[in-house]
Amino acid sequence: MTLRLRLAGGTALALLMIHMPVAAQAQSSADLQRQIDALRAQVEALTAALAAGQSAQPVAVAPASAPASSATPVALAASIAPPPAIPASSAAPKAKAWYEKLSLRGYTQMRYNGFLSGDDTAAAGVSRLRSVHDSSISDRGGFSLRRARLVLQGDVSDRVSLYLQSDFATAVNNQAGTERREGFAQLRDAYADVFLDKEKSLRLRFGQSKVPYGWENMQSSSNRLTLDRSDAINSAVPSERDLGVVGYYTPPSVQKIWDRLGHDGQKLFGNYGAFGVGVFNGQGTNRTEQNRGLMKVAFATWPFALDGLGDAFEGQVFEIGGSAMLNKVQPELRSGAVSTIAYEDNRVGLHAMLYPQPFGIQAEWNWGKGPEYDRDSLSIETKKLRGGYVQMMYRLPTDSVGALMPYGRWQHYRGGWKASTNAPRLETDEFELGLEWQPWKALEFTVAYARMKRAEADERRTGRAEGDLIRTQVQWNY
Repeated sequence: MTLRLRLAGGTALALLMIHMPVAAQAQSSADLQRQIDALRAQVEALTAALAAGQSAQPVAVAPASAPASSATPVALAASIAPPPAIPASSAAPKAKAWYEKLSLRGYTQMRYNGFLSGDDTAAAGVSRLRSVHDSSISDRGGFSLRRARLVLQGDVSDRVSLYLQSDFATAVNNQAGTERREGFAQLRDAYADVFLDKEKSLRLRFGQSKVPYGWENMQSSSNRLTLDRSDAINSAVPSERDLGVVGYYTPPSVQKIWDRLGHDGQKLFGNYGAFGVGVFNGQGTNRTEQNRGLMKVAFATWPFALDGLGDAFEGQVFEIGGSAMLNKVQPELRSGAVSTIAYEDNRVGLHAMLYPQPFGIQAEWNWGKGPEYDRDSLSIETKKLRGGYVQMMYRLPTDSVGALMPYGRWQHYRGGWKASTNAPRLETDEFELGLEWQPWKALEFTVAYARMKRAEADERRTGRAEGDLIRTQVQWNY
């Protein structure tokens, strides 16, 4: 704009000099001054009009006594208008580079577990109260970082998206002893989604990702209500992930229901399909495959909107589905080697839930067989397994203190835990009563009371330990 104003003024002065007749040069100084003043007024009027974004319409300010010859340059200057500006909306938008389409987010969970009573210690060979999900449940309890996740994700094209997640709260054992070292980084997810249709309802996922078995297993820990997953469902895929290829399909009608639930603030199970079929290595997260066989999995879930049943069911959604898995796995042995025997690891599970609006209920159960340490033969054998959980919750969003969600869960499991050395047998019965408070979306607090009765995941210890704990967690999202 400033440049155009200067050009317009300069052009007017130049025209004045060019078109001024010789006779006018002989005029008196007073006549020349009047012409200059008139031209200056015209330029000022043009400047004001341009500044206001209007067409320049000169105002006649030349005195009546001015010679006719002086009006010619003024009229020429007044007739000059800047070229019209091109609207910003008509300019072609610059396409974003792929790295500009990526986003960075994550969450961190800090915990403190306190024993009220129970077997936090025990004699050699006897089970202590421990959990396969939280190593800070011990006689050396204190603050711990359960998870510190960082996620990089985004669409690199219209048909391809990527997802990369690391956990910076992984622990490893000291190589010279038994003391743990905390705060190591571990790869959790590294996959690409390839969408086969424009609506993105059908996709193939390549890489390390969650295995579609069990509703709770697929739900993100940042979104799960209870502090830990259940032993029975998680025993199928401890750490929930493996390396492979899986296809997901979500009908538009199902996606519409899930979108409505997500907009309402419900805790969904994640970015997965209503149907999923995949093949994976089958050895577990970040573990080298030990045989040529692949783990085959299938998953299906379907939500039903209950609005048509009457006013009492307005907004309610009931979801039901199931999972199946066929696999052969080779557990790690106490000697440090990996078993040369590939054990059958097959199971089937069912899940159902009524989303809390405001009251809800969620349940899963599975049956099958897998590797388990046998005390009589002192070896690993393929044995039956069974177990699941039932959970009730109440959702109470408020404008003053944020969202509150009290819950209660009972879980039961009898079977092997293939992720631990020698695949020890777990015998779990646990009741948990808790409350999640989310004052803001970026912050969540959970306080829970747990009554536990568990066999320790160590084949060298016998019996079951019991105890009462207060468990706390703060989670911040970013």
